[in-house]
Amino acid sequence: MTAVRVRFAPSPTGYLHIGNARTALFNYLFAKKTGGTFILRIEDTDRERSKKEFEDEIVNDLRWLGLDWEEGPDKGGLFTPYRQSERQDIYDHMISQLMADGKAYRCFCTEDELEKVHLQQVANHEPPRYNGKCRNMVPLISRSYEVQGKPHTIRFRVEAGIVEVEDLVKGMVTFDCDKIGDFVIRRSDGTAAFNFANIVDDSLMRITHVIRGDDHLSNTPRQILISEALRFIPPQFAHLPLILGADRAPLSKRHGDVSLKSFRDRGYLSEAVINYLAHLGISYGEGRDILSMDELIEGFSLEKVSSSPAVFDTERLNWINAHYIRNCEAKKLRGLLLLHLVKEGVTLAGRNDEWINNAIDAVKGEASTLPGLVEHLRIFIEEIKPDAEAQAILKEPSAVEVVKAFREEFEKEGSITPEIYKAVSDRVKTRLAVKGKALFMPLRAALTGITKGPEMEKILMLLGKGEVIRRLEMAGFWEMPRPKDEKGRVLKALLDEREEGR
Repeated sequence: MTAVRVRFAPSPTGYLHIGNARTALFNYLFAKKTGGTFILRIEDTDRERSKKEFEDEIVNDLRWLGLDWEEGPDKGGLFTPYRQSERQDIYDHMISQLMADGKAYRCFCTEDELEKVHLQQVANHEPPRYNGKCRNMVPLISRSYEVQGKPHTIRFRVEAGIVEVEDLVKGMVTFDCDKIGDFVIRRSDGTAAFNFANIVDDSLMRITHVIRGDDHLSNTPRQILISEALRFIPPQFAHLPLILGADRAPLSKRHGDVSLKSFRDRGYLSEAVINYLAHLGISYGEGRDILSMDELIEGFSLEKVSSSPAVFDTERLNWINAHYIRNCEAKKLRGLLLLHLVKEGVTLAGRNDEWINNAIDAVKGEASTLPGLVEHLRIFIEEIKPDAEAQAILKEPSAVEVVKAFREEFEKEGSITPEIYKAVSDRVKTRLAVKGKALFMPLRAALTGITKGPEMEKILMLLGKGEVIRRLEMAGFWEMPRPKDEKGRVLKALLDEREEGR
């Protein structure tokens, strides 16, 4: 049995699309499941749009996902080079072979001529294809035009017939060559076209399985025809269903930034993205929503891949990401949070490691992304401003009495511990004859400015007695105007203290 060899071959013309990231993952899972080889190849024949910085970002994205390759531009291998811009001599040799065999020819048609033909075909409701103007040009004339330096492309000669592909996901797919037409295999600037370079490299690098997006299905018959003309054995093909947005249109910039980099920047953990992508278009069984990489590898097979498109569900991704944040060690989250803390302008200066870890542990169950986690950390670090729901609670006369009672009772204590908090709560409960939400919601609203969040014991321990007392004193003052008369001296002092605390 031939050893499995798969490749991920991105074009560095932009950031890695989330759909291409899934393609890379499925290739990786298939290689690991079969004991095969996973190869990275950079397809940068588009000279104008290909950028080194995009290539670097793609490599960084793949490494962030935890996908590593056995052969590639940075590692070399038996079939180096793995960057197409460095393989032009190979393509030129293969094209010369096709020209000599009469299976390719020079085309001197201009862009304007081709555009006119295309518009006419559209008007006639015909499939767009080359009209064959240069197909039967006398070789001597063709050669003389080339010598004169007349711009031209090289086209592959497509003969009448049928191309059949036994796709590992879609089943048997049939293509009519009459609807394909002679296509370009070398551009006028001398570079190899995608379809040509792609299948030549797959053949020479002994790729056994091409696993890619469904948008490449129309390229498959062209690549098979080239492969047969060069006497190569084509690889097996598996075309993955596209990823759709909520509007059922292919996921694209119209749905926002869908690059993998944007998901990193928005605070998604690599483990969550891997898990989510692995389930797009494939089922691992009921109740198996969160799986380790080893479990994903073990459960993967192309036979399980659905032929129907998968819909990208941000809420589902958020749920998975929240799971990984909730179960992540505080020490690791600290490192992941650094960039987001800087971006959000939140500083942990003056806080020791133990306090930071305790704060992260207290709120990590409340957030679905890292920026969300930063926002929850703010309640312990910065001056709070109650949201509308918290303000509404604090305007109730009964809530004012509860906050006042808690402040007075905490002031009697030397410090605040879970045991002291319980004792104080019991005293306030008895003193005011309140319980449940009427007792604890005003305290939470006054201390955090929100009505949901971590356990009260954790909030009190992280704030400390001094800050607890200060926030309870400030409760209800946020929306009040600064007093200008002598009667407001106490309130003014509190407000001034609040300003200095910023």
